[in-house]
Order: sequence, then C-alpha cells, then structure tokens
Amino acid sequence: MQPLDLQQQSARTWFESLRDRICSAFEAIEREAGSDAAFAYTPWDRVDPSGAPGGGGVRGVMKGKVFEKVGVNVSTVGGTFEGEFAKSIHGAADDPRFFATGISLVAHMTNPHVPAVHMNTRFLVTTKRWFGGGADLNPPIPYAEDTADFHAAMQAACDAHDPAHYPKFKQWADDYFYIPHRGVHRGVGGIFYDHLGNDWDGDFAFTRDVGEAFLSIYPQLVRRRRAMPYDDADRARQLEWRGRYAEFNLVYDRGTLFGLKTGGNIDAILMSLPPLATWS
Repeated sequence: MQPLDLQQQSARTWFESLRDRICSAFEAIEREAGSDAAFAYTPWDRVDPSGAPGGGGVRGVMKGKVFEKVGVNVSTVGGTFEGEFAKSIHGAADDPRFFATGISLVAHMTNPHVPAVHMNTRFLVTTKRWFGGGADLNPPIPYAEDTADFHAAMQAACDAHDPAHYPKFKQWADDYFYIPHRGVHRGVGGIFYDHLGNDWDGDFAFTRDVGEAFLSIYPQLVRRRRAMPYDDADRARQLEWRGRYAEFNLVYDRGTLFGLKTGGNIDAILMSLPPLATWS
C-alpha cells in the first residue's frame, strides 16, 4: 500500500481515536453493571490481489453483562479492486486503485429493551475522494422516547453543517435499511450518507460530528434501559428480530460486500452478526 497523504492519515487517526473513546465508554457501562468485561483486540493484515501489502486493521470485540456482543473495528486498506467490482465503486470504473479507512460498530445487547445499534463512517479514495457512513438504531422493542432522542442527536449533527442534510440523510437511511423480502425496515432509522466529497474539510468535520453525536447519545440510551426487567417473551422477540438483522447484513449490506470483495478479515466483516438469533 502506498504511503498515506495528509488527508488519509488525518482520517485514519480520527477513526482510531473515536474507536478508543467508544470502547472506553462501553467498558465504563460494564463496570457500572458490576462486570469486568473488556474489549479484546485482534490485528489483521491484508494482502492485495496483486500480492503487495494491502493494509489491515484491528477487530475489537467485547462480550459482557450489558453488551452481549459488541464489535468496534477500524481498518485502513488500499490496492486495486478486482474485475467488475471496480465498476460498482464511485470513481473506480476507469482506474481500480483505491484507499479506504474507517470505523464500523455493531452492538447487540443482553436486555431486549436496550436498542441494538450500528454506526459506520469511512473515507474512500479512488479517482475521487469522499466520506460516507451514518448511524441507525435497531431496537427489538422500540420506545418512542429513544427513537426521538437518537434522531435529535443525528439531526443536531446535520444541522450544524447544512439544514438539508438531515431530511436527505434520514430518508436515505429509511430507504437503505429496508428488507425487501420481508417488507419491513431493519430498525427505526437514523442517517445514512455517501459520496460526500465537495469540501474535504467541511465533509470531514461533518463526519467527525456524526461520530461525536453517536458517542453522546447511545450510552445514554443504554443506561436508560439496561436495568429494565424482561421475560422469555421479550427475549424471544429479540432473537427473532436478530434474525431479520442477520438477513439484511448477509443479503443487502454494501459494507459486508465491500469487505468480502476487497479481501478483508472475515471475522471483522461478520462481527455484525448477532451471537444468537432465531427464525420461526
């Protein structure tokens, strides 16, 4: 992989620092619950199809009392896209060389009343440079208060940069996180954006604010619900909902496909899958 330029290194440094703060916040919640669970970090290296070093990343996973399974991964990879896949990537049809760095997070919770969550932000370079990502809430048992607070946090991050961002990116999330063969949405939405590349400094600042908004709001929701009592029916509802989540990630998720097509670490790519799920 080629040496990183200033923009690439700045993005990589930010994603890694956000990972550190998120993991610390989640471990603090485990301590409050009387658990000593901590993230286990596994580095991995990637080899480009050309045979050259292709970067790599670090897979972080914690299984605790509050977080049944949470993964927080960072990766920085580069090289060339293979074959027809290049044509599906923004700016890569005529030149398959690429660079990508980002953070990806999925949390599956022990208590069915605590919403699961997904967050991903990334910076990609082909013949173009752009940011993408977002965050969406995935409660097995939705609460209007939680949904409203999560969306308010995402809207505040958007409004600080462009009032048009939130309605556009909210609709994008609603359209993207949908399971056509079930006719249902994966969760209660959030924001999703891609190909944001008109103003590097402004787009990077927005991407950082999305990460900060997530770090601010999600631990609040976990603390709000983690001690609520639940019964077998609640757990059954959670496990069936997780089946839907798994279906989306394996059939439709672009991030899963990107990781598999670019030779990423399989365990890191599939860390989004829940530890337990059921299908009726």
